[in-house]
Amino acid sequence: MKSGVTRLNFKVVDFHCDALSKMRLYPGMDFNTDDRLDVTAERMKQGNVMLQCFAIFLSKQFGSPNMAHILDQIDIYNARVVPSGIYPIRFAEEVEQWESNGGLGGLLSLEGADGLEGNLHYLQICFDLGVRFLGITWNHANWAADGILEPRDGGFTVKGVQLVHLCHQLGMMLDVSHLSQKGFWELVELAEEAERPFIASHSNAYEICDHVRNLHDDQIQAIIRMNGRIGVTFVPWFVHKGGAPSSKQLLPHLEHICALGGENSIMFGSDFDGIDDHLSDLDHCGRYSEWVETLLKHYPERLVRGWLYDNAVSFLRTWLPKSP
Repeated sequence: MKSGVTRLNFKVVDFHCDALSKMRLYPGMDFNTDDRLDVTAERMKQGNVMLQCFAIFLSKQFGSPNMAHILDQIDIYNARVVPSGIYPIRFAEEVEQWESNGGLGGLLSLEGADGLEGNLHYLQICFDLGVRFLGITWNHANWAADGILEPRDGGFTVKGVQLVHLCHQLGMMLDVSHLSQKGFWELVELAEEAERPFIASHSNAYEICDHVRNLHDDQIQAIIRMNGRIGVTFVPWFVHKGGAPSSKQLLPHLEHICALGGENSIMFGSDFDGIDDHLSDLDHCGRYSEWVETLLKHYPERLVRGWLYDNAVSFLRTWLPKSP
């Protein structure tokens, strides 16, 4: 690490955690300090995580996915997360306000369109309530498209294409982590037509670790080409097969994406609170500060700042909708 540069000089944006669904399962959890959560307000401060994207994930434990379950987690965000000092970001102008205030920020995403029940009016409601990213599927098929584990590898349904068009009209950004291969390439066409890039919030490089949830080189290049973003993730089995990987085994993923031209497309999407096993030295968001030290031993300061913060924030400034 260069003299005069400390890990606390480096602000962090994390584009995926599942704290809301865990808090839905365990109503007694306190977002401020509860150590059962990987992401808490206290740990965000410890790791200098200035902005966290909170996913609304409808676990099978909730029963059949529906809009009521989505609203439950939005309520948890507003009643139990935001009061912990989280500034909710919905519009491009609020990015500047959050940065000026210097406090913690929060974004809402929906992981899987299942709970929208095929009703496009529900998408509008989610948007009006502050949701800004939509992962079209989880691992399996839903009414809109096939997920990455669906054996038939289908693409979008007719209604799913309508969903994409409405997202583009509203300014709801799309997330391809979990989407089928065919769905990915159909969305590339739709996104290029609309001139609106998308993200993969928590996926790594398939060439480095051949897990089905990771991105193939041509997918990475497509995201780079449209100036989208890739949230390199800490899910151990997406990082390295076998053993108990550490954060250092994330480095080949970063280098591979950079070799494809993606240094300005990299961000991080930890999947904290969505996993029971963790990287050996990166098991909650408070340890981002140690991850910063690791990165600075291997890469220039400019790249590290970009991956941790600048690339994600520039995407938000450009693609979040303007306030009405």
